[in-house]
Amino acid sequence: MQADWLWGLLGGLMIGGAASFYLLVNGRIMGISGIFGGLVDGTGRGDIGDRLAFVAGLVAAPWLLGRLWGAETHLTGNWALVVGGGLLVGIGTRLANGCTSGHGVCGISRLSLRGIVATVFYVLAGGLTMALLRHGLGWL
Repeated sequence: MQADWLWGLLGGLMIGGAASFYLLVNGRIMGISGIFGGLVDGTGRGDIGDRLAFVAGLVAAPWLLGRLWGAETHLTGNWALVVGGGLLVGIGTRLANGCTSGHGVCGISRLSLRGIVATVFYVLAGGLTMALLRHGLGWL
């Protein structure tokens, strides 16, 4: 469809708006790996309700919007690949001290050199991984 780019624009505006609102209200960066990581490793006990609500919203919002508009995803049906990819992303975000939402959305918007460099490497690694898995190995 010719207007598919509008969905990307709308999604980007929503993520940027949510990141700005989160920073304004909480005084903290909306880095998903930090929010979720605090639940996993126990460092986020002080604000566990906020963290759980945030993670629940991350899961519920796309599901709800998909139900309302009948949107479909292009997620692979290979659940081993999904779980393995999720674990690798989790390990990578811990090694990089953040994820694309923290470094990419929030870091770049604050002109953080660390955020810019991390985001460049995330995008390069993602592109190389897709090229290898899709075209090299034929897994996707």
